[in-house]
Amino acid sequence: MPMNFLRRLEDASFPLVIADEKDVRSAIVLEAAGMIKAQLPNPERPDARPAVIFAITPLGRRRLNEGAAPP
Repeated sequence: MPMNFLRRLEDASFPLVIADEKDVRSAIVLEAAGMIKAQLPNPERPDARPAVIFAITPLGRRRLNEGAAPP
């Protein structure tokens, strides 16, 4: 699921190269939703890896915070 992937990215160092097909598919969805900035393969050819994620956007950070458990 893309949100689980976004949570995995939360503490990552960028730029981050990803090659796993499932991760690339999640990144395509997150980039289309405006939650990450990335250089991605054509959505019709997600097997054309790798992809590079440059950052989580402010929108992506807000979505992460919305899903955070209260203290």
